[in-house]
Amino acid sequence: MDTELQHYRGRFAPSPTGPLHFGSLVAALGSCLDARRQGGQWLVRMEDVDTPRLVPGAADAILNTLEAFGFEWDGPVLYQSRRLEAYAEALEKLRDAGMAYGCACSRKEIADLATSVAVDGGQVYPGFCREGLAPGRQVRAWRLRVAEEPIAFDDRVQGRVVQHLARDVGDFVLRRADGLFAYQLAVTVDDEFQSISHVVRGADLLASTPRQIWLQRCLGFATPAHAHLPVAANGAGEKLSKQTLARPLATDRAVAELLQALHFLGQAPPAELASAGLAEVWAWAQANWSFAAIPRQALIVIPPT
Repeated sequence: MDTELQHYRGRFAPSPTGPLHFGSLVAALGSCLDARRQGGQWLVRMEDVDTPRLVPGAADAILNTLEAFGFEWDGPVLYQSRRLEAYAEALEKLRDAGMAYGCACSRKEIADLATSVAVDGGQVYPGFCREGLAPGRQVRAWRLRVAEEPIAFDDRVQGRVVQHLARDVGDFVLRRADGLFAYQLAVTVDDEFQSISHVVRGADLLASTPRQIWLQRCLGFATPAHAHLPVAANGAGEKLSKQTLARPLATDRAVAELLQALHFLGQAPPAELASAGLAEVWAWAQANWSFAAIPRQALIVIPPT
């Protein structure tokens, strides 16, 4: 076996803000099958640092749903809420190196004064506090300095991706004004901690990847290979989510839901699997997984059920 594949480590990293839905299943199934097909490990991480958005009991419900659908992961589940010291250490390292700086700007100030829209729909931060705070101003958040150069990578599904962070995002937040660590910092630190070699996730996170690559470079971390799967959308073209009232996965329909996810990922399972058990569906999926068959697009509208 190829040396790289011997060290394949993938992960599924849901946020416990509600139950898993079909879009979650696509990401979990794609990442798991890619790891298993290549003889690698597949880990589960609970991204629970954004405490205001957490739903009590959602983390356990997610794990129970994964088990009911036949998923098996390697090692214990990693909870980001137990990793705050690691994020603080990474931020301190960036501060000491002069790469991170305190920012006094409120969201309203940025919205009022920024002149361009960021790739993820927010405002490009124009660097008001880059050279220090004005007299009487206090630090609200911590930001990372970005370079005046493009970040490029080859996504295994979406192809060549190029983003100019200074123009498209601006210096981005590492620790928020409410004291919580930002997603970009936590996910970067944890991918390094868990030795993740391959990130397979939804294309809704594609625009975040250049920020994470820049963070990896600043911290001296390795950069995983990336594959951003098509995102499942409703008839209005909206990503399936709790906000768009996506239907939770039904554990009593696990086989049917898995087969729908396989079709979504271009795998074309045989019709007879509709009457098979979970073990048979998983056996077929692992034996026949074809990464090349995944649709090369960022969004796919699924019919209502």
